[in-house]
Amino acid sequence: MGYRTEANVMRTTQIERIDDEHQLVKTLHFKDPLCAKAEPGQFIMVWLPGVDEIPMSISSTHLDRMAAITVGKVGEATKTLHKMTKGDLIGVRGPFGNSFKPVGGKVLIVGGGTGIAPLAFLLERLVATAQNIKCFLGAKNRRELLFHSRIRSLLARKVAAEIKTSTEDGSLGHKGLVTELVEAELTAHSVDMVYACGRESMLLEIFHLAQKHKVPLQVSLERIMRCAIGLCGSCSIGKYRVCADGPIFTDTQLAEVAGEFGLLKRDFDGRRIST
Repeated sequence: MGYRTEANVMRTTQIERIDDEHQLVKTLHFKDPLCAKAEPGQFIMVWLPGVDEIPMSISSTHLDRMAAITVGKVGEATKTLHKMTKGDLIGVRGPFGNSFKPVGGKVLIVGGGTGIAPLAFLLERLVATAQNIKCFLGAKNRRELLFHSRIRSLLARKVAAEIKTSTEDGSLGHKGLVTELVEAELTAHSVDMVYACGRESMLLEIFHLAQKHKVPLQVSLERIMRCAIGLCGSCSIGKYRVCADGPIFTDTQLAEVAGEFGLLKRDFDGRRIST
């Protein structure tokens, strides 16, 4: 998208509903016709006057021109969003970027932490296209496992569907990392596509597993974004700009930036630092 597009114009909207997912995560619903047309994987810029403007993935859209973002409390801007109540105003630009491409056949969805949010949105499309869906969800503990009930309800529409969970403390499902479930799955079964979103260290491990087992992969990357339209370069990774060329990248593209993916990123001053 270019800088003159309608989507890049700042709009003011009010929060219509807030869902408390768990202690550190909330889902904020708001009305905006453009955001309501977003595809799974796309993001918006959320403006909080006097605080910051930050990128947020769309976690759902609705027919009544409603959209939602799911917010983890990790910094000043997200803490401000967590303090908001119904009727409070935010500014939005977007949607921006590309989206996940739904495929048929056997698909594996892998989400960690708040990275599960855009994948739940994707799953709403995949239940109509994929023949077999397996969804692996990871979190630190049972309380922080995001959208478990929502995803179970979506998978209930499919005969060939399965959900597995992984918690680091063993409070639900496999005790350990979700990547351990992925390794066992790709070793035992063929898969036509892997979709993943979460911490970049997790995505790097999934990328290596996909390369090892020759499975195509689509991941959602996160970087510091200031402009969201490819001008400032703050979100660059190798030859790509995450805002304009992503945020969804294939295994082929990730291989092209292997020297940075999972290893380096830019800080708020534009310097390359370790991820």
